[in-house]
Amino acid sequence: MIPAYTVTDVTFHYGRNPLKARVPVLQDLTFQIQAGEILGVVGPNGSGKSTLLKLLARVLVPTGGRIELYGQCLMTFTQQAVARQVAYVPQEIQQIFPFTVEEMVLMGRYAHVQGGGILHWESAQDYRIVEQALKDLDITHLRHKVIGEVSGGERQRVLLARALAQQPRVLLLDEPTAFLDLQHQRDIIRILQQLNQTEGMTVVVVSHDLNLVSQFCHRLLLLYEGRMVRLENPEQVLCHHVLESVYHCPLMIDQHPGSGKPRVTVSV
Repeated sequence: MIPAYTVTDVTFHYGRNPLKARVPVLQDLTFQIQAGEILGVVGPNGSGKSTLLKLLARVLVPTGGRIELYGQCLMTFTQQAVARQVAYVPQEIQQIFPFTVEEMVLMGRYAHVQGGGILHWESAQDYRIVEQALKDLDITHLRHKVIGEVSGGERQRVLLARALAQQPRVLLLDEPTAFLDLQHQRDIIRILQQLNQTEGMTVVVVSHDLNLVSQFCHRLLLLYEGRMVRLENPEQVLCHHVLESVYHCPLMIDQHPGSGKPRVTVSV
């Protein structure tokens, strides 16, 4: 099976002139993301996690190296062609126009609507897909609210609903549960697992919550100072000698009593 992503010798610098940049944000990354897996991307602040996600979404372009999406160079895709296969959910959005929640979710259909460009129109099917996304994320009651009037957690669910409306093959999520209460964290994880299991969707999740990603990710990619430290299953990444060398603090690691997966606690 062709991997969802093949990343080869990828380096990235912010700024137009990489020769003047002191330290690259990402350095010499080489790995694959298998089609149909849930991959967690973890690491300390400043390790390049969000930047990597933007490169996979083609929001940013690598300074060096190559990224392939299902065997084709990502740089050969138009942004709309990428959007037909990949949905990217950032941590936050800069809201300028007073769109309603329903209008925001409907934007997820842009890559599929007839006509394209400025002159396009949505079909009855587009609206059915949006309705289902609103229902799945428990935000139907917010549909007529202006996005600027909802809470941070509600806004995060709106962004995920917009991504689901794209019906992508790959879902890229940057801290998707950061603003959510425990109930909605659980709901989001269950939705991601269902999409992965029933539709074979590839899911890549950036998260600081090691215990959360340990429970539902097939593999974890650990980054530190822009380099890949390890890409293995959670048991092989979330261990003392690996994590303490990266996070530089004493940790306790045991097994979750329910799942048996690794559980990480900071020693104070």
